[in-house]
Amino acid sequence: MTRNSSVVGKAASLLVCGADSRLLRADSWLRLSLCLCASVAILIFFVPRAAAQEKTPPVRLNVLNVCQPSPAEQKEIAAALARIPAQPRWGTDFEVARGRTTLSQDAAAALTGKRAAAAGPVSDWVRIRREFSAASPFLNALYSFSVDKQNMAETLVFPVREPKDLLQVSLSETVSAVTSPAAALAAGTPPDRIRLERFGKPSVVLARCAGGPDAPKVDQSAYEPLFRQAATILAAYRGALAARRTVPQELARVRQIAAAPATVPKK
Repeated sequence: MTRNSSVVGKAASLLVCGADSRLLRADSWLRLSLCLCASVAILIFFVPRAAAQEKTPPVRLNVLNVCQPSPAEQKEIAAALARIPAQPRWGTDFEVARGRTTLSQDAAAALTGKRAAAAGPVSDWVRIRREFSAASPFLNALYSFSVDKQNMAETLVFPVREPKDLLQVSLSETVSAVTSPAAALAAGTPPDRIRLERFGKPSVVLARCAGGPDAPKVDQSAYEPLFRQAATILAAYRGALAARRTVPQELARVRQIAAAPATVPKK
């Protein structure tokens, strides 16, 4: 009896140990399965977000103080204007273009901030390009004059021949279309905006800020020498590019072409 009972006890203990080991293995597999599921869930949740963040570059906003540029920016503007030759030496190439353009709804909304039901205003324009000689630090002079029912805009751009820090210099002015283009050109309105486009840096801009109901008037007396320098350049290049004669003539041709009746060739 004693031997049989001991044998039975050993068998029972073996059965209990086997059952415990099976339970431990099952518990280990369960824990491993839970860990794997959690890992898969983490990968599914975080990997797409990380990929989306890598695809979406950070947005940077550069705020330009166009009314009161810093002293360092004033020096940059003065140095850039001083590089423009007062008496240009032209190369052989030039171009005169004219046309009529209807501003799209998207472009009109970008300019006015309001979505219009119809297309934007119709603008007649003339563009003149003259190449500088090879010795000039600038590649060419690009002049444009546009007029619509409300405004007339004049722009003169000087792209740099070998751009490093400075890419181009532009002078522009906008006046109300209350007179003819010929009279506006004869009046010699000075530019109200000077812009330096720079490589890899924000632009440097100086603009007239007259103030208004929502903006206080800014004292710009310190910038008058820069505005006078820009006005002298624009007046000189109006004459050098024969803009006072060419622009009215080309705008008249645009109106003639627009008014000409459409003719269908006979078969």
